[in-house]
Amino acid sequence: MNPSTSTRVVRGACPHDCPDTCALKITVEDGRVTKVQGDPEHPPTHGALCTKVSRYAERTYHADRVLTPLKRSGAKGSGQFVPVSWDEALDDIAARLKAIAARDPQAILPYSYAGTMGLLQGESIAARFFHRLGASLLDRTICSTAGGDAIAATYGGKIGMHLEHYADSQLILIWGSNSIASNLHFWTFAQEAKRRGAKLVCIDPRRTETADKCHQHIALLPGTDGALALALMHELMVHGWLDEDYIARHVDGFEALREKALAWPPARAAAVCGVPEAVISTLARDYASTRPAAIRLNYGMQRVHGGGNAVRLIALLPCLTGAWRQRGGGLLLSSSGWFRHHRNSAMLERPDLLGGRPSRTINMSTIGDALLHGGSPDFGPRIEAVVVYNSNPVAVAPESRKVVQGFRRDDLFTVVLEHFLTDTADHADYVLPATTQLEHLDVHISYGHTYALMNRPAVAPIGQALPNTEIFRALARRMGFDDPCFADTDEQLAEQAFTGIDLAALHTQGWVRLPVPELPFADGGFATPDGKAQVVVPGWGVPDYVAPYESVQSAPSLAQRYPLAMISPPARHFLNSSFVNVASLRSIEGEPLVEIHPDDAAARGIADGALVDVFNERGRYRCKAAVNGRARPGVVNGLGVWWRKLGVQGTNVNELTSQRLTDIGRGPTFYDCLVEVAPA
Repeated sequence: MNPSTSTRVVRGACPHDCPDTCALKITVEDGRVTKVQGDPEHPPTHGALCTKVSRYAERTYHADRVLTPLKRSGAKGSGQFVPVSWDEALDDIAARLKAIAARDPQAILPYSYAGTMGLLQGESIAARFFHRLGASLLDRTICSTAGGDAIAATYGGKIGMHLEHYADSQLILIWGSNSIASNLHFWTFAQEAKRRGAKLVCIDPRRTETADKCHQHIALLPGTDGALALALMHELMVHGWLDEDYIARHVDGFEALREKALAWPPARAAAVCGVPEAVISTLARDYASTRPAAIRLNYGMQRVHGGGNAVRLIALLPCLTGAWRQRGGGLLLSSSGWFRHHRNSAMLERPDLLGGRPSRTINMSTIGDALLHGGSPDFGPRIEAVVVYNSNPVAVAPESRKVVQGFRRDDLFTVVLEHFLTDTADHADYVLPATTQLEHLDVHISYGHTYALMNRPAVAPIGQALPNTEIFRALARRMGFDDPCFADTDEQLAEQAFTGIDLAALHTQGWVRLPVPELPFADGGFATPDGKAQVVVPGWGVPDYVAPYESVQSAPSLAQRYPLAMISPPARHFLNSSFVNVASLRSIEGEPLVEIHPDDAAARGIADGALVDVFNERGRYRCKAAVNGRARPGVVNGLGVWWRKLGVQGTNVNELTSQRLTDIGRGPTFYDCLVEVAPA
């Protein structure tokens, strides 16, 4: 290295929608980021990063970054824009929003999710802005609400075992998770357990990269996880494999659960799940007899009609065996609930700014219908303006044909805060250049471990890009919002974000561990009112198997036309629709694919690499077929989430998915979808 080069290392945090929330060390040479690495001192990260984030600088310095405000100059969806100044853009946006708000502020909708998980660049000044405006509220459901609401109802919060404790497990059920692709740091602890003799079982309809590395893969049919959990409970009960003492002291409502489970012998579940009866019986025996036994549950399995009930059932399994008594035993779906006493959401987001005004709530998973059918009793006032930040709904929302139609409405005013001209940005009236994680301050919690983190800006904003916080401050000024909270700086917001956390340590070290007990539920102590895990939940009753909306068994007439169940897991080197335009990552993924079993391909005259149409009543999607051994019979895997504009015919897999919602949590049913596949 040239001794005259100015070099420094900045502490940061990964902003993406991933349970790992890695601590970063960012090397800056002469004002430019040259390397992004994992922090070796942060226990969950231990110096490792996924391929995606290790190339984060490539994303920040991408030639296609939006670096000046853009105003639409062509038809919506054309992606044709002209550069304008910040003043011109903000003045016009504020004038348009004022005019709409004067008629009905609920005609304005914010649309955001987890393009960044940061508490500042997510919902701080932005939330204050929309609350003060009186805009419609957004029900942010598109990823995890079925499972999140279900686990919270069972345990009293989105809480579970420590990530590091998986290294001490002797049996790990990796349920609904391709951990190598989407939870890498859990996988390193699972690998450590494997080296110590643990058995790893992957439960997933797809033969994922994770399944390849496990001792056993159970390829059940999509949406049948609840039936499998009930059959495991059946075996625990009839063979006397229960921890009766733990149940008596720490589980509320067990007898009602016993009645449900005894109706599900392995033979019944085998027929529903599409797996051999002996596999279920053996899994139950292994789970009961191996100590400590752990479950890593992830959100893939809850994106079906019965996803919430399935999570409730699986969450009760470690309570029936007393697995919580030992280090390395228990379950983790999300750890975000451990932050509930440390996160000042109300202070950051200021819902009090609504001032008691009525405000309807729009479910982000049904944005297609909301944009097309506004003005009806089901949706209330017609949506006249949408402000999108930290999301790409045209690519990621279900039944995207309707989403596209909605965003192409000539009478819809759309503003998008973005890094790139995504599918959604192409439909905007204005695109405002936002900073990336390397260019702004933020603080983070995690849903995969128990550490709070701080992200320091490594470099100054590139071009005219601004942090989300500053964009909404500037809009607030132009709207005439003079409340003192809109003057809070990012540094002040960071101080407001947490309580009971050593902020000095967070500033200097970059991360701080929460004071969570080592064995949080060894003696009960769940976050429920009585401290017990809950079987019976008011309004939801006792958990049970809820069949998919669309499957050969539950919808036989539909299945005659569309006999293949489709799931749409993310491609390994993308994260939702992020990183799709990073050339080095897209070159690894190649092109949009649907994986199909050799038997299903042969029956349709489909060869590996052939161009095919995947279709149902909602739409048609053209892509390449991969006959690669990763799909089980009767199921196809439409890997996502590619930008629509990169598809063969300008569509992606969400052309086929449904706006129907889950049993619990009002979440989307992306993996509850019947299709047919034919040569193109």
